[in-house]
Amino acid sequence: MTTTNKKIVLTGGGTAGHVTPNIALVGDLKEAGFDIKYIGSSKGMEKELVMEAGLDYEGISSGKLRRYFSFKNFTDPFRVLRGYFQAKKIIKKYRPNIVFSKGGFVTVPVVYAASKYNIPVIIHESDMTPGLANRLAIKRATKVCHTFPETAAHLGSKAEFTGSPIRKELFTGDPEVAKKLCGFTGDKPIIMVTGGSLGASNVNKLVREALPTLLETFDVAHLCGTGKLDESLTNLEGYKQFEYIKDEMKDFFAMADLIISRAGANSIFEIAALCKPNVLIPLSANASRGDQILNAKSFKKQGFSEVLDEDTATYEDLIKTVNDVYSNKAKYIDAMSQSSVAGGVDNIINLIKKLATD
Repeated sequence: MTTTNKKIVLTGGGTAGHVTPNIALVGDLKEAGFDIKYIGSSKGMEKELVMEAGLDYEGISSGKLRRYFSFKNFTDPFRVLRGYFQAKKIIKKYRPNIVFSKGGFVTVPVVYAASKYNIPVIIHESDMTPGLANRLAIKRATKVCHTFPETAAHLGSKAEFTGSPIRKELFTGDPEVAKKLCGFTGDKPIIMVTGGSLGASNVNKLVREALPTLLETFDVAHLCGTGKLDESLTNLEGYKQFEYIKDEMKDFFAMADLIISRAGANSIFEIAALCKPNVLIPLSANASRGDQILNAKSFKKQGFSEVLDEDTATYEDLIKTVNDVYSNKAKYIDAMSQSSVAGGVDNIINLIKKLATD
């Protein structure tokens, strides 16, 4: 192991998607000799994930910048300002060589504080277009890593195409572990349905409507989200539902012959890195800023995925698309295997080492 006595601050929070890519870098950072501190929000969900990873965690005050009216819009700027002074204090004391930010509103004061002390900042943007927090932070960044080729147009000279950092543990799954948990024999190909850690009600509805036909050909493992189990389907042969899977997620990926998923950037890059044929049902623009729709379009264009519109798709559309993708699975597997989506960790670590030395 190289001992360089270099220090890095990782930051990101608000959702698991802003935390797990940071954690994916930890093993390689330690191997490269970095001491690691994580700055997140004092009350955020990221604290538990980071502590489980064995990292030194410091919480700061955080607020949200909203595009809609809320009385919190009058108080949150003060929380952000407080977070900035807290981040300055932490960074001044810790004296990191570099900061790596994965996004979320807690990262804005951290990035600005690092910039105040002329510390290099790398931001990673997973989606096709930067979210509001990253758009604010990019002004103070040294480099901005991105995962979609199209994103470079939004980033100018700071753009650095790296791909997404994929957790190496995902490549070590045992399909037999997941089959045992589901009670599947392996006689049929297996579909895994996932809507993220919170589940996806519209995806759940489509899948459950399609079950009578899908189960003629496939077994279905359904990660439906907390509080979204359908008790009437508990004993349905060939169908197993879970609110949430954590430690065995790698085994479920290994078991799946086809995946039905939302189109959050981290999730779909994991799917592509594992070369799993997939059907994406992005979150509607009525319920988001439309980033998942753009992500899904890019994956379809690159030949990785087929895409359904959740506002218009019927269960018949889902059945047809699943059958078409599975029948032509070799085409999708070949496109994903020839891409560079699995190299994100190495690319980012090399950039961190370079900027921390310059």
